[in-house]
Amino acid sequence: MSSDGYLTQERLMIQGAARQFAMERVLPLANALDPEKGVMPRELIDEMAAMGWFGMFLPEQYGGMGLGCIEYCLIAEELSRAWMSVASLLARGNVLHPEILTDEQRQRWLPRVLSGEFLGAAALSEPGAGSDLANLSCRATRVSDDEWELTGNKYWVTFADGADFIIVFARTSPPSSPEARHRGISAFVVEKARGRLPDNCQGAPIPKIGYHGWKTWELAFDGCRVPHANLLGEEGKGFYFATHGLETARAHTAARSIGLARGSLEDAIEYAKQRVQFGKPISDFQFTRFRLADMATQIEAARQLMYHVCTQIDSGKRCDKEASMVKLFASEMSERVTSDALQIHGGAGYTTHCAVERYWRDARLTKIFEGTSEIQMRIISDHLLKG
Repeated sequence: MSSDGYLTQERLMIQGAARQFAMERVLPLANALDPEKGVMPRELIDEMAAMGWFGMFLPEQYGGMGLGCIEYCLIAEELSRAWMSVASLLARGNVLHPEILTDEQRQRWLPRVLSGEFLGAAALSEPGAGSDLANLSCRATRVSDDEWELTGNKYWVTFADGADFIIVFARTSPPSSPEARHRGISAFVVEKARGRLPDNCQGAPIPKIGYHGWKTWELAFDGCRVPHANLLGEEGKGFYFATHGLETARAHTAARSIGLARGSLEDAIEYAKQRVQFGKPISDFQFTRFRLADMATQIEAARQLMYHVCTQIDSGKRCDKEASMVKLFASEMSERVTSDALQIHGGAGYTTHCAVERYWRDARLTKIFEGTSEIQMRIISDHLLKG
């Protein structure tokens, strides 16, 4: 693990605490619950809140830690090394940005976020709208000065049942032209009871091949009421809220990808030392040794790029091209490395007895969410070719 100029003593302490928590608390749960598609226990979430990981971006004036993207990603890598779903849970407590909240919303929500009592889910994608965020059809209709009514379908809403609120993106006015499709979309905080879906909302879990530990839902809103006081930011500007923080989200996905790859590498090293074939450990065979060396090199290259991007984000510099690069590079790397680790395990790797199959399944998802690899290549090429 590199300890160069990116990693100050404070960051090393944060990283060490996250690593200990991941290996001692998260990994045993992942090994027990993931094969049976079990749900992570509430006690784990409460322990994460006690570590101060929810609302970690919040300034100290709101009771937060005032940390940055690099600390966020250090923690995410460690948690993903154990179970990517738990690393993803970090985002559920860091989704409300104080700068877009009203004073009343800050006072009402932020203290509960910090305690882990107000974690969110995001309802953005729809059956006909994935990477094309402007193609939303879910509608919000103003029914009084105080209330809106939501109607429409949403897809890929992870943690919809366990969350305390869902941020729903809906169209509040039609676009004035095809070029202005992104306008007229608004974002609403739909508060709900934990363990249930909102009133006037039906749903069903989506049968996933991975990303276990929590459920991902398809939702149908049918006259779901939400107070006007729960509108996030300006009406019609929800698209900008959806894209706000994408650089951090993509760095977070890179961190998750790196954690998965590292977990598979560490497991592969241990397995290669123990597995004996033809009278010697397979770690003695040159092909195995060289494969492990290549895997480690790919992981470190992705990590150093992630540190650079995080530093750019924390300095306030625009780096959407670089964020797309690290998301693309790390997610593609993660699928390759976890696949190589599974190959080293041989037949054992294709069973749920070994965690490497979990890393492999979850790594495949990193190439899809937060913008597919193809979307990242489009963003990067647009920057390269503009002007």
